[in-house]
Amino acid sequence: MEGKFSFVCAIILCVTVIELAQGEYYSETIPVRKIPEKTTNLHFFFHDIVSGENATAVQIAKSNKTSKVGGALSFGTLSAIDDALRVGVEPNSEIIGRAKGLYLAASQEDEMALVSYMDLGFTTGKFNGSSFVVFSKNPIMETERELAVVGGRGQFRMARGLAKLYTRYFNLTSGDAIVEYNVTLFHY
Repeated sequence: MEGKFSFVCAIILCVTVIELAQGEYYSETIPVRKIPEKTTNLHFFFHDIVSGENATAVQIAKSNKTSKVGGALSFGTLSAIDDALRVGVEPNSEIIGRAKGLYLAASQEDEMALVSYMDLGFTTGKFNGSSFVVFSKNPIMETERELAVVGGRGQFRMARGLAKLYTRYFNLTSGDAIVEYNVTLFHY
């Protein structure tokens, strides 16, 4: 008798699962609970080291075509990065996070523009464990430029905003650079 009861329960469970699986692909719409938007301003230095044995940016792919510019700036070159975010321009200043991602040399002209995708994450202080994402064209030869912030996590959930960049050091031979970031984030 107990076996028949278990069999009937199993059949009912299967029918219920089948009915649920044939339902809609979305759940009921729930009204939004208004959460106040926050604004955060950040200031730090991005240290991109392409040269030497402790490089933080490495080439992972390159086009077979020749380019006017060599190395990491050749059109079609893709690099992976794990760059330090520091409180100062000095190479030994405190590390507050890491920028992890990719940049692609995306200019055939003299502009020397990269397309950058980076997750800038913080490892200390108030924003430890939080990050924001930049995905934008980066015309590296312009001393002052802007990159779009397109997302975030942790304390920067659903971030959008703008990163203003200022080149503080750039070695055309080695490719090493130090860039000052002034970031305005709008987030929840």
